[in-house]
Formats: sequence, structure tokens, C-alpha cells
Amino acid sequence: MKDITKIIVPFDLSTTTESALQYAINFADNDKSIEILLIHVSEKSEEDSYEKKIEHKVEKIKDEYPKYKGAINWVLKSGDLTKNILRTQKELKADIIIMGTKGSQEEEMAVTNTSKLVLEADCPVIVIPESTKEFGIKKIALVLGKNEIDDASVLETLLDIARRFHSEVHVLTICNEEGTYGYSEVDEKNENILEYYLENFYSHHTFQENTDIEKGIFDYINDKEIDLLTILPRNHAKNNKPSQGRLTKLLTLHTEVPLLTID
Repeated sequence: MKDITKIIVPFDLSTTTESALQYAINFADNDKSIEILLIHVSEKSEEDSYEKKIEHKVEKIKDEYPKYKGAINWVLKSGDLTKNILRTQKELKADIIIMGTKGSQEEEMAVTNTSKLVLEADCPVIVIPESTKEFGIKKIALVLGKNEIDDASVLETLLDIARRFHSEVHVLTICNEEGTYGYSEVDEKNENILEYYLENFYSHHTFQENTDIEKGIFDYINDKEIDLLTILPRNHAKNNKPSQGRLTKLLTLHTEVPLLTID
């Protein structure tokens, strides 16, 4: 299993991106093998001024978080935000992207930079709502549907995080239509996969009825005081029919807790 050693944080000095950077630093903690790479995408004319501002911010962050022993580096790009982030991730083989968001309470037609990136990324992304104040990953909720897990190997990222923070992983399926839940052949296969890949960090699998999947997820998050919501987007599925990523987009727009998408 490949450990997380390089984190990309899109950064523009806003409070939203500062929340993401603080989360990344707390995530890395005192692991000096983890590098944080800030990426700022702007107009060419802004690069010189941002270089100095980011350098000043990095020095300030290092003073505020002396426990963090890894490197904080940065790159400046110009052009399309999403394309630059994903291109940089591939070129530098970064393991995960941690990106802040203000979210949106508008209807599902709304699009933010973060929701766009999450749907296009084929690497793990942690979305950090601007309102995130405290860091902690003691309870993780992994949302699964009725389909068989498309690529079980992506769960290795979740296992790495669970090991790092000694987390317990809850698995949640919202039953929004009639059918057999928990006893089908697909459910049995998924159960075996979860037990194998998540080891002893796998706590239990809950099946809850709710015609509104998003509401059912957030009700569970609030009731169980979940620290990290996790979803396996199906818009890049290879072994099953790809989805349009509607649920992934809605959770990205509306979540009030950090959201991990594993692709």
C-alpha cells in the first residue's frame, strides 16, 4: 500500500483556502515525510505579488505549527484552475488534493470550482468546508450504494487514513427504494471487500430507509458525530455503468463536514 507523502492544496490566501491548508498541516502532523504543495492559479501579471504573499504566509504558518516537520512548497500557474491542479497532481504524482470550499445552498445546477474538480479528478480529494474549525478524524462514514464496489483498491487510501488516526469506519447505505438490502450477492461481496481492505478499522454497516439519499446521509453524519464523510464516485466507474456524479456533486456543495472522494 502506498502511503500519503505529497498533498496538493489549491491556495489563494482566502479564508477558505487557509482552512484547507490548516487541515492539511494537521493531517500531516509531525510526519516529516509528507510534503504540502500549494498551487496558486492566477493571471500572469499577479504572479510576482502572490509569490511574496505566499512566501510570507508559509513562514507564518511554520511559526504557528512548529510540530509540522515536512516541507511546504508552492507553484504558481496561470490559466484554467481545475486543469492546472489536475495536471500538477499527475506530473508530481501527488497522493491527494485537499481543497477548501464555501459550498452552495443553491439547487443542484450550481457549480463551484471544488465541485467541478471533484468530478474531474481521478485521485483522492478531501473537500474542506470553510466553516471547519477543529481537526479530528476519529469517526469516518463511508457511503455505499447498491452496486458492487467498482475498484476495491481505492479503499487503500481510506485504510491509510484510518491507520494514521486510529479511526473507526462506519459504512452507510441509504435505502431509497424497494428492494433487498444487506442480504444480496452484491452486498455479500462488498462486505468481504470491506473486511479485507479496512481490516479492524471497519466498524459496522448500517442500512437506513430514506427517500432522500442526501438528507439520509447528513442525518446520519449529525447523529453519529462523524468527522469525515467518504464517497466512492461512480462517474469514472470501469466495471459498472458510470453515473453522472449527481450525489457526489450535491455532497460537495452541501457538506458541513470534510468530504473525502476516492477515485
